[in-house]
Amino acid sequence: MAFLFITPTWDTAAWVASMRKAAPGLDVRNWPDVGNLADVTYTAAWLPPPDVVKGLPNLKVIFSLGAGVDAILKDPTLPQATPIVRVNDPDLTMRMTEYIVLQVLIHHRQQRRIDENQRRKVWDSFPTHAASALSVGIMGMGVLGQDAAERLRDLGFKVAGWSRSRKMVRGIESFAGPQEFDAFLARTDVLVSLLPATPDTDRVINRATIRKLSRKGPFGAPILINAGRGRQQVGEDILASLDAGELHAATLDVFAVEPLPPDSPFWTHPKVTVTPHCAADSDPDTICAYIAQQIARHEDGQPLENLVDRQRGY
Repeated sequence: MAFLFITPTWDTAAWVASMRKAAPGLDVRNWPDVGNLADVTYTAAWLPPPDVVKGLPNLKVIFSLGAGVDAILKDPTLPQATPIVRVNDPDLTMRMTEYIVLQVLIHHRQQRRIDENQRRKVWDSFPTHAASALSVGIMGMGVLGQDAAERLRDLGFKVAGWSRSRKMVRGIESFAGPQEFDAFLARTDVLVSLLPATPDTDRVINRATIRKLSRKGPFGAPILINAGRGRQQVGEDILASLDAGELHAATLDVFAVEPLPPDSPFWTHPKVTVTPHCAADSDPDTICAYIAQQIARHEDGQPLENLVDRQRGY
């Protein structure tokens, strides 16, 4: 039994070391140094090249090395019968929640204005507002979205969630499906996207969506925070909305092209905060321990956790 990392864009030395520590008896290999293909029964992948996974005749499970699985589902040759397991670890959830809460608070407490005043040596004790004055709306109420929603709720923000199916969380207003999307947007001052990457969510953050957001908040225009996937946002629409005053500000952790090209206007736009797809970095020790546990469960005949529904894409 062998385990194979297929991560052509990553430096996997730390991952291999972590996996060997988490599962000392496991034969851990790193693509393209596969050896005998028939030995490989488990793999962890991110952007696998076509035909690589397909060429493993005894593969039992594919593990995704990120919160989403779109980087795996891009492979058109992926064997349809092989189960895909999504990593769902408390460490990853907490990292995403930290990022979302941090970015909401930065906008809420106007930290960018404070930073600029310090740079210019301006003492500007401007008026502020309570958290309850801001309505935060989270698109995508899976494990990550629900956890972030609960933490923001506990800080006093008015929080709502929107997802494909209704999620009932104490103190969180629930919206579901396309028929309730506009109502969700209309009550939202701060829009947070944690949606999975599917054809239905592609380009959902566009100018039409932005124009449906609330204008009743303390900043007079809404705020966007996207830590989902870059393919969900229309970059030129976000920039146009910022320049037209239809958006107050944006924090973007994901982009259609990554790394973000040096000539992208997002880098220098005064109302944009750019972060380098770091909202919820995967920690090798934590993720490998989770994968090792799942392999042990599977070998013991227990059901796999967090199986991906390929039809839904998550």
